[in-house]
Amino acid sequence: MKVTFLGTGTSMGVPVAGGFWRGAIGPDPRNSRTRCSLWVQSETTSILIDTGPEFRLQSLRSSLRDIDAILMTHEHMDHVSGLDDVRPFTVEYERPIPVYGSERVLKSIENRFDYMFGPRRYPGATDLTLRPISGPFEIGDLPITPLPVMHGGLAIYGYRIGNLAYMTDLKTLPEETYPLLKGCEVLIMGALRWNLPHTTHATIEESLEIVKSLSAREIYFIHMNGSVDQTNDQQKLPKHVRFAFDQQVLWL
Repeated sequence: MKVTFLGTGTSMGVPVAGGFWRGAIGPDPRNSRTRCSLWVQSETTSILIDTGPEFRLQSLRSSLRDIDAILMTHEHMDHVSGLDDVRPFTVEYERPIPVYGSERVLKSIENRFDYMFGPRRYPGATDLTLRPISGPFEIGDLPITPLPVMHGGLAIYGYRIGNLAYMTDLKTLPEETYPLLKGCEVLIMGALRWNLPHTTHATIEESLEIVKSLSAREIYFIHMNGSVDQTNDQQKLPKHVRFAFDQQVLWL
């Protein structure tokens, strides 16, 4: 299984619009981060997790050419706003793309992108099929397990795909999620910044505390803001924990 980090940054990206606070960002090019998204490929199946505002650019950089399904973690715009740029994939292959998520998230997508759905669907709009989920399912040859995650007070989904687990935007994990992570070899999870607590996102220290009770052999942090520096901060982490970066590829 091939895993590509399409984006690893926070909701505003790094650097942010206007270049504010750019002076605090280290010169390592890996510190430039687009909004979080993951591309997972098996021999026969191609899956996206989330489609953020830079999806068009991410797809070009990664040579992404086909999408069998999209898994949505939650309805915030840094995770769904790229759905319009999925349109060429539905045109090229002349088929709708299924989008999986909780009923709440899919209803939000249907409301925000109303021109894509229903009898008033605009001709040529992205062709999507919304599929609500609540438990394990399969896409092609890949087994998928939704992972309950708390994004502050908002219940969202992470996803386990085989021995890979992906949990962005987490603040805490419900007790029910820990057994679902048993035997997981590679874990990808949010870790916003050092030291300064946030109401809806785990800090690096908080994420490190969570992973102490997990047995994953490799852990990759995502959703970092511009204060996290790839060059200097990596050495502060345990050897099996790494900061991911845009377009990084893993083979599982």
